[in-house]
Amino acid sequence: MGAPTQHFTRPSQPTGAANCLFAAAAIVLLPAALLIWADGNGIGALFLVLPLVGGGVALGKRRARQAAELQHVRTLQSTEVARYHAMNPRDFEHAIAFLCERDGCSGVQVVGGAGDLGADVVATAPDGQRIVIQCKRYGPTTKVGSPDLQRFGGTCYSVHGAQIAAVVTTSVFTRPAAEYAGHHGIRLFDESALAAWATRTGPAPWMP
Repeated sequence: MGAPTQHFTRPSQPTGAANCLFAAAAIVLLPAALLIWADGNGIGALFLVLPLVGGGVALGKRRARQAAELQHVRTLQSTEVARYHAMNPRDFEHAIAFLCERDGCSGVQVVGGAGDLGADVVATAPDGQRIVIQCKRYGPTTKVGSPDLQRFGGTCYSVHGAQIAAVVTTSVFTRPAAEYAGHHGIRLFDESALAAWATRTGPAPWMP
């Protein structure tokens, strides 16, 4: 089955440039307006202040729009995480395989089960690299620990021939697990990264 071209869209971020420009304009125009007002030219002062008022209103609307976008993204991601938590481990593996196929991977296979030696999903990434994913459908209070990463690290490259190795979980990783992964080039996707991937607001595990 063909998959659509991969893309992801982050919510727009507040730009420091707009805030700096507004602050700089206020620093320059407000003292000038006060001086003109003091000289008895109220109309001239008004013309200097009006751009600041308009700029402040526009900046406020922009911030409100950004806040609404961010809240929408968080709602989508929260819904996705809840959906994955409701799955059993096998369904979760198939859900991850679906995301891989959706985002352009080929040769996607669910290989998890007895004797899988740590690999649950294997695929060829859009850039041609072999990706091996281990899926950990854990509850929110169960963290993925270093022993889990060590078992996967011992097989993902040597046995499964991974060029990209990743662990995807509905939970989070312990610090020792994260340190082990960093030393061995294993990419970690916790519940937040998974939700972002699923909702197309964040990258897939094979993206740099």
